[in-house]
Amino acid sequence: MDIIEKCDCTAVHEDILNKVKNNMPCENNLYNLAETFKILSDGTRVKILYALLNSDMCVCDISALLDMTQSAISHQLRVLKQARLVKYRREGKSVYYSLDDEHIKSIFDQALVHINEK
Repeated sequence: MDIIEKCDCTAVHEDILNKVKNNMPCENNLYNLAETFKILSDGTRVKILYALLNSDMCVCDISALLDMTQSAISHQLRVLKQARLVKYRREGKSVYYSLDDEHIKSIFDQALVHINEK
């Protein structure tokens, strides 16, 4: 088990404190960031997003890929859409889902690099 080292210093480093405070995002942005991480903490949603990294897909395809009901996939896609992580387009009777933008791919790429460097 790793042991956390405690600081024996009791002085507050005002210069560091001020620098960090000045660069800290506003409360609303920090809240939204935490909410995004909560959404990304679900394994099914991560699988859906990873699938969409590779190709736009309809609910039927995602359902078959993950061996889940279309209803369950639709629910997860609704959560992802509300969080602006996925978007959709209609082609005739089909609805195709894709990543909302390139930032989602970047988040996955960075996280995968991080976990694979161990």
